[in-house]
Amino acid sequence: MTDKTNTAKAAETAADGVDYSQTLFLPQTEFPMRAGLPQREPELLARWAKIDLYRKLREAGQGRDRFVLHDGPPYANGNIHIGHALNKVLKDLVTRSQQMLGYDSNYVPGWDCHGLPIEWKIEEQYRAKGLNKDDVPVVEFRKECRSFAEHWVDVQREEFKRLGVEGDWANPYLTMAYPAEAQIAREIMKFAETGQLYRGSKPVMWSVVEKTALAEAEVEYEEHVSDTIYVPFPVLNGPAALAGAGVVIWTTTPWTIPGNRAISFHNKVAYGLYKVTAAPENNWAKTGATYILAKNLAESVFKAAKVEAFELVADVSADDLATLTTAHPLRGRGYDFVVPLLDGDHVTDDAGTGFVHTAPSHGREDFDVWMANGRQLTERGIETRIPYTVDADGRFTKEAPGFEGAQVITDKGDKGNANDVVIKALVEAGNIIARGRLKHQYPHSWRSKKPVIFRNTPQWFIAMDKPIGEAGAPDAADPQPVAGGNTDTLRNRALKAIKETEWVPAAGENRITGMIANRPDWVVSRQRAWGVPITVFVEKQTKAILVDAKVNAAIAEAFEAEGADAWFTDLDGARFLKPFGYDPAQYERVTDVLDVWFDSGSTHAFTLEKRADLRARRRGDGGKDRVMYLEGSDQHRGWFHSSLLESCGTRGRAPYDIVLTHGFCLDEKGEKMSKSKGNVTAPQDIIKDSGADILRLWVAAADYSDDLRIGKEILKTFVETYRKLRNTMRWMLGTLAHFSEDVRVSDPQTMPELERLMLHRLAELGPQVEEAYRTYDYKKVVFLLSQFMNTELSAFYFDVRKDALYCDPLSSHVRKSALTVVDHLFRCLTTWLAPILVFTAEEAWLDRYPDQKAGEGSVHLERFVAAQAGWLDPELAERWSKIRRVRRVVTGALELERAAKRLGSSLEAAPQVFVSDSDLYAALSGADLAEISITSGIRVESGEGPVEAFRLADVPGVAVVPHRAAGIKCARSWKYFDPAKADKAYPQVTPRDAKALKELGVRA
Repeated sequence: MTDKTNTAKAAETAADGVDYSQTLFLPQTEFPMRAGLPQREPELLARWAKIDLYRKLREAGQGRDRFVLHDGPPYANGNIHIGHALNKVLKDLVTRSQQMLGYDSNYVPGWDCHGLPIEWKIEEQYRAKGLNKDDVPVVEFRKECRSFAEHWVDVQREEFKRLGVEGDWANPYLTMAYPAEAQIAREIMKFAETGQLYRGSKPVMWSVVEKTALAEAEVEYEEHVSDTIYVPFPVLNGPAALAGAGVVIWTTTPWTIPGNRAISFHNKVAYGLYKVTAAPENNWAKTGATYILAKNLAESVFKAAKVEAFELVADVSADDLATLTTAHPLRGRGYDFVVPLLDGDHVTDDAGTGFVHTAPSHGREDFDVWMANGRQLTERGIETRIPYTVDADGRFTKEAPGFEGAQVITDKGDKGNANDVVIKALVEAGNIIARGRLKHQYPHSWRSKKPVIFRNTPQWFIAMDKPIGEAGAPDAADPQPVAGGNTDTLRNRALKAIKETEWVPAAGENRITGMIANRPDWVVSRQRAWGVPITVFVEKQTKAILVDAKVNAAIAEAFEAEGADAWFTDLDGARFLKPFGYDPAQYERVTDVLDVWFDSGSTHAFTLEKRADLRARRRGDGGKDRVMYLEGSDQHRGWFHSSLLESCGTRGRAPYDIVLTHGFCLDEKGEKMSKSKGNVTAPQDIIKDSGADILRLWVAAADYSDDLRIGKEILKTFVETYRKLRNTMRWMLGTLAHFSEDVRVSDPQTMPELERLMLHRLAELGPQVEEAYRTYDYKKVVFLLSQFMNTELSAFYFDVRKDALYCDPLSSHVRKSALTVVDHLFRCLTTWLAPILVFTAEEAWLDRYPDQKAGEGSVHLERFVAAQAGWLDPELAERWSKIRRVRRVVTGALELERAAKRLGSSLEAAPQVFVSDSDLYAALSGADLAEISITSGIRVESGEGPVEAFRLADVPGVAVVPHRAAGIKCARSWKYFDPAKADKAYPQVTPRDAKALKELGVRA
């Protein structure tokens, strides 16, 4: 029957003058069809704040096992973007659903407040005013950074709350809070105490623009055009057959040639001695010149060198190469040392020349092969000291003779003149045979978006492969790796912890395992001002780190009271050294600050371990509590990574039990968002136009394990999905206006089959929904609930039962059963939807339970309503799947009649149904197919039916012949019936409707 709440015919008055629409039990609700979410959501936020929902959730969770989602801190340096929204909504889905699954699921938001992102913003403000940061006292500069971060914490807090994210917003954790800075200092001092912290000299990625070393997580690879050169190194000593030849290298960084100290080869590569037999006049590669090259690459090298003809003179063995020494190509210009050849596994014959120019001050592999051969080099009388050829400004130093002052990269991030002057000198020296350009992926700072360089600098490192526990490591070079997978090193601890962690999706385990297995020592020092300092003193003569528990405790105590500024106001270290008998003059106070990844990697220490409401008794401790970290997939090399190393280094295990990662937000075409492209979708705009629940529905429905697309057209789909879900909830609320406990049918076995079928579906669906929530599969929750509410409820059950619910007498058992089932449906579905549609579910819940609205109730304080296992009835479900197959054929036949204007409402029909399938025919026994098909009558017969009957190809054995219903139209329910069977007192309505009118006391 048609829903009379949505048609003008509901006001139809019968010929006897009775307005029968007033006698129907039509839905009644103030829950609006149009959600008005942008206006309604702030009202609900205000209510949650008023009743202190967060506190009530904690009270509700007392005594339960804990599920703690530890917040990965965003930077407090600007408005939130769609990536922030995705991340925070996903976290909220986790915490709300775990709470409703029965955990005490607490969420404490946090912010990363130190580091370059914020310091960079303050420097930008200084530059705009023509000021120099270095002219301002460091403590004053730090104060401005703190104020800047405080402002954006407040802004972002309100933006996150507007998303409907529930957490302890009044008491977040901040890395710049004094107790946090004190704990971060304690953590780095723990590494010093166990000998894992050391100062060494290594090539690190250096931002000339930002004047600091960068970690892997602070670098992104962008397209870049580099100069390329082929340079021969003249053979000095070796087999006589190679005299006069040149070992040719290829490089994309000509400016590193002054730092060259070796050439690397590989013993598995085939090499040869080649002679140029023909070349153009004035060519750099002259006729008669001989070069040593990898055989696989000789042709491409000579092509680049414009050589017209060449020949292989002899093979060159790895043993021959190992004994060679060459001259630096700039010999006679301040580079008069010998250049040895070193065997290196990183060398291939895929590209270049088969030889790798090795500048240990400018490349990680270069450094590694140089250090690995240190003893042999010393025995050969070769100086092993690594030069400092480039300074912090990207300029050549005195250790690059002839080039001092030339710049690799300018302070604006542009290409300097270093390549040009080096190439010019090589041309003048006659030691270049080709040059070119190459477009390739090159490391850039993800903040300034400018290229970085590898540069040898003194930095502080945490050792990955040094046995833990050897305190007081000296100021030495890189600690030598320790062989053996069972050795207690940071790397081995971390690899073990990875295996003990649950990774969602599972591919995350392999990704971070590869990163940990291959990563170099952790560079934890930064040459900046806004951060937690590396709170160690170094004895000037021995270069040993001072390890004294009393000194360390004094530092931490001062930080607790004054913050890290206490370190910068004590210029000579006297405050912390003199009271314990140390002479400040004999110690160097380290002024570098910590890498902000160390800050965020330490958050577990000053949040999870310090707050009583977050302390988890984890499985390793014999408990059942769980700790989850959830961030974007880039955090395998970021926060997941630094937290793992920090915790493993100080506690021997990971700080988390579960790590969940999500992808990134792209536009509708799958392209990266950027303001310049105009393809940015801002969460603020979505909320303003549609409401936060639409954004949350998009997050929940998406496959977060991959990158997610979003834009106006995609959001329209979710607006429509939301509309259908809301209208289903609205109809239930309207119908339940007629429900009260005195009509509840407590025994499901007494209910009609259709109601028992719906209870079966609830009992079947509940565990699926809860398991999806339990496994963080929110898209499955959206799919299950959308399909159930749209297909099985709105398009089937509600459609069938509207007649009974609107028209049956008050005493009708069918009507009471249906109302009872709708009550069960509402409670289950509203709680199941609550973690996703936080505002809409709350609005519906409070509409249904006004006493909770008047008090301090909330759907979010409920557990998921569990459907009773006793409702399961697979045999009934199987029978009804067959009945519904027959119904589909009837519905299909009537749709054609309505399209042809031969029928209006399906109630005008009384079709004839032929069933030749014996199994389907048996299933129909006892079923009121007319009621189920919403027709005024139906006749079911066994047989094939006439040829012209309507059939569906996927439902063989069923044929339908449409017929118009006989009799007259009921003035109340619009069903057609035989007037001879009417109650004489109510001749215009069916006997069923007459009974309803009598019970209502309505006279015809």
